[in-house]
Formats: sequence, C-alpha cells, structure tokens
Amino acid sequence: MAAMIKIFSLALVARICLMVYGAWQDANMDVKYTDVDYHVFSDAAQFVSQGKSPYQRATYRYTPLLAWALTPNVWLSPFFGKLVFIIFDILVGQAIYSLVKHSGHSWQTARNCALVWLVNPLSATVSSRGNAESIMAFLVLMSLSSLVRGRTMLSAMFYGLAIHFKIYPIIYALPIYLHLGHESSHLKNNSSVLLTSKPWNTWHSLLNSLLPNRQRFLFTSVSVAVLGMLSGFFYWMYGWTFLYETYLYHVVRGDIKHNFSPYFYLLYLTSDPIAGAPLCLRLLVFIPQALLLVVVAAAFYRDQPLTWFLCTFVFVMANKVCTSQYFLWYLSLLPIILPYLKLSMVQAGSLLTLWFGTQALWLLPAYYLEFKGHNTFIHIWLAGLLFFAANAFIVYYTVKHYIRKTR
Repeated sequence: MAAMIKIFSLALVARICLMVYGAWQDANMDVKYTDVDYHVFSDAAQFVSQGKSPYQRATYRYTPLLAWALTPNVWLSPFFGKLVFIIFDILVGQAIYSLVKHSGHSWQTARNCALVWLVNPLSATVSSRGNAESIMAFLVLMSLSSLVRGRTMLSAMFYGLAIHFKIYPIIYALPIYLHLGHESSHLKNNSSVLLTSKPWNTWHSLLNSLLPNRQRFLFTSVSVAVLGMLSGFFYWMYGWTFLYETYLYHVVRGDIKHNFSPYFYLLYLTSDPIAGAPLCLRLLVFIPQALLLVVVAAAFYRDQPLTWFLCTFVFVMANKVCTSQYFLWYLSLLPIILPYLKLSMVQAGSLLTLWFGTQALWLLPAYYLEFKGHNTFIHIWLAGLLFFAANAFIVYYTVKHYIRKTR
C-alpha cells in the first residue's frame, strides 16, 4: 500500500504543477489554459455567495451543488475548485485500484490499471484546467464498485447523486435492473462465461426475468429518493429554471457547433439561425443510440464493468454532441476491464493508433474552420463518420477479445 500512496502522491503533485503552470499561461499567453467552464462555475459560485441563483450566469447548466461547493473560489482562492477536481481525479485512480483488486487480481495488476488513469495526460489536463468531469467519474465508479460488491443501497445512493450531477448515467439503469434480477449476479471462479450467449430462451422467461424483486425495489427506491429529494429541494429554491438547465436542456439541446458526432452536419444544415435544429430531429437522433444501449444491456448485463464501459462508449460515439471531454466518461471505466482484454501489444497499439489517428483527421479540418475561417464543414463531417466507424470497430474488437473468468 505504501507504493500506491507514493504513486497517488506523485500523481497529485504532477496535477498541481500543471495547475500552477496554467496560472502562468493564463497570465502570459493569448491561448488560455483554464477551461471556459471553470469561469462559468466560478461566476455561478459568485452569484450563490450573494444569495442569488447560479442560473443567473448564462450557460450554467449544472446542479446548484457544484456552484455551492465552489463558493470558496470567491472568499478563499480562485484555485480552490481546481484543487477539488484534482483531488477527485486522484480518487478515481484509487477507485480503479480498489475495484480491480476486489476482482481478484494482484496489487501489481490493480496498480497498472490505476496508472492507466493516473498518468493519462487527458485526465490530468482536464482536471487541472478546471473541468468537473473527475467528480462524475468518481460517482459512477463508486456506484459500480458498490454494486459489484453487493452493496445495493450504497450503489443506489451514488447512482442517484450521479444522475443529479449529470444526467447521462441514466444509461446504466437497464443493465443494473437486469443484473439485480439475475439469479447469479456474482461470477464464479475458473469457468469461462460466454458473454454473447442469449440470456433468455423464451419470451416467457424474458417476462419473468423483468419482474420486480427485493434488490430491484431497493435500488430503484433509494436512487429515486436521492434524485427526487435533491431535485425537489432545488426546484423549491430555483423553480423551472433549475429543471430546464440541469436536466431538460441536455435532452433537447440543439448544439450545431462542429464536433465528432455523426449528426453534426445534419443538425447544422437543418438548423434555424436562432432556434437551432428542429426539436423533433434533436429527439429522433436518440433512437439509434437507445437501440444500441438496449442491445448492449441485454447481451452483457451479467458482467457489469464490461456493460457500463460498452454502454458509455456507444452512448458517446452515437451522441448528437460528441466532444473530447465526453471521452473521459468511458476512459475512466476502461482500466477496470483491461485485465480481461486479451490483446497483443501490436493489437493494442493498432487500436490506439486508430482511435487517435481518426481524431487527428478530424482536428485538421476543424482547425482550418476555427482558426482560418475556411469552409471545411463537409470535411469535418466525413472525418466524424470515419471516427464513428473506428469506434464501432473498437467496440467489436473489445467484445471479441474480452475473456473473463467468473468468480
């Protein structure tokens, strides 16, 4: 454990150094290091400290909990929030280590999996720039970790809090429900599991498997209670604005800025200059995404870490808005399935090259559009489609080479 404490300490120091460097870059360079969202968080915290609504800050579309937690930015130090996000970033690494260790692997394997997150330049940069994704990653991992340990109530509490913090963890609801109804939720040692086999032989057995039981009722009631109490409290404080900005906006948003989404160009071409893309179209693009999530949940629910990773991956790749920030949602889950991916160094390197390479093909026309003013929309869209295809291949390869010994 002393070795892990040293690793966590070094990772913490490295992120703090990045934060300090970021302060220098902000003061001396035109391109700023601090994330724009951090200024939004800080401004919302300023409003909260004055007894006002955080939603008086335009583009603040998060839970008021975040603004409340960052009020020390106002009266203590503007770096307080970044330190909070950095600490949660380290806690994500600890959660990964603990979960892999609990799965029966050696501390060396657990350490290596934690290092995949702790030395990841993307996660380190995002937290030190002042982005709150590390908090989301921690809440999701704690819910998953509690679930696989059989701590249903604790898992449900983290799950309700995670959905309140950011709505996307709702995608885990179906796999959790199926898992809690499975006769043998815990895997058994020394026997292979064919994860792609059909879990139901008849419609009758399918319907029976969906009936409520004690664990399902407990998880649902606790998570809904946590989410409901927080939402009810903040609705009482901030009214409809809270519901729209925190939840509904993310469902009906019509963001037409260039991003990795395969729907970017469609939404851009059909958008109104003021209202954005039509509401019906913004909702219709959820259908392929929802179908993918149902298929993944039905096929792999017996292995929750794999299911959560795949659900997150397909959700991000098929989302109507897809940015680099969203990649952290599945990159925080990737380390916990790595011990079961039987890939050679060449295969792993090829997948990484494919993932980074297709992003680079997108970034080039995006740069010319953003900084040179060239009309490269069609090139960005085609690069986005190629990135989508690359992600689909990665999903296929992950499932094909995933071999888990059950406990």
